[in-house]
Amino acid sequence: MHALIADPATPAGFRLADIPEPAPGPNQVLIEVGHVSVNPGEVRHLGFQPPGGVLGYDASGRVVRAAESGRGPAVGDHVTAFGAGAWARRAVFDTDSVAVLPPGFDPATAAALPLAGITALRNLRAAGVGEGTRLLITGASGGVGPLAVQLAHRFGAFVTAAVGSAARATGPAELGADVIVTSLADVAHPQDVVIDLVGGPHLVEAWTLLRPGGVLQSVGWASGEPAVFPVNSTFVPGPAKTLRSFGDASAPGADLADLVARIHDGTLTVPIGWHGSWHNFTEAADAMRDRRLHGKAVMVVD
Repeated sequence: MHALIADPATPAGFRLADIPEPAPGPNQVLIEVGHVSVNPGEVRHLGFQPPGGVLGYDASGRVVRAAESGRGPAVGDHVTAFGAGAWARRAVFDTDSVAVLPPGFDPATAAALPLAGITALRNLRAAGVGEGTRLLITGASGGVGPLAVQLAHRFGAFVTAAVGSAARATGPAELGADVIVTSLADVAHPQDVVIDLVGGPHLVEAWTLLRPGGVLQSVGWASGEPAVFPVNSTFVPGPAKTLRSFGDASAPGADLADLVARIHDGTLTVPIGWHGSWHNFTEAADAMRDRRLHGKAVMVVD
């Protein structure tokens, strides 16, 4: 079967190759993949993965072999799935890492959902975002940001969305952000929670905007720049502020089902900024590196 595999010896760091079909374990399903999506980390690390490994984590498709254990979806079910080795004609996924799609569910949306969706949902939950929370989301027009904006709005938070330019402000505004800023200097109030997707100097500045007792979730590092904190800037009199990383994507099936239900009832959308053949992966990767995408990049496995 065809798959996009890591190949550090090539200029691009990958190639399309013929490889053996994977063999599912007792608690895994085999999926015929129709669509996959691209995440920033997968682009940043091209050329650094072990040669021969199948790339990617997000996919949607049809189950062609159910799990021997009897758990999970049945043959013929259409699913959204998360797991290593997704960018292939057929891929295996753990039964607790897939969610069955309702009839007629858009497969491109299903492929764009997994990592971005569970990252947004789990970070908001971990930080305790709820009714009345003042929340700042940096990098709010990328892949995770728009989902975090929508979910936080549904949770009752007052959402400030930070974007890189005025041209990127329309999306978060339409998705429920209460305030849009293009500079963190324009954030008017101390924040209860910050979801930082940019890293670098943004992370340092976001820390200063956090109220005592607040939480800063360091999720992404789109800037590619180091974060340098001034001396003593992490000391806060009174209730301690918290800076923590969060990247738990284990056993996401239940959360994927939750997100699919929200999309199905119209309360959540997944913006897609690039949609094309996996033969054009270089084009998608370049758009992501240049930060020209508003939303996710989805590839058709044709």
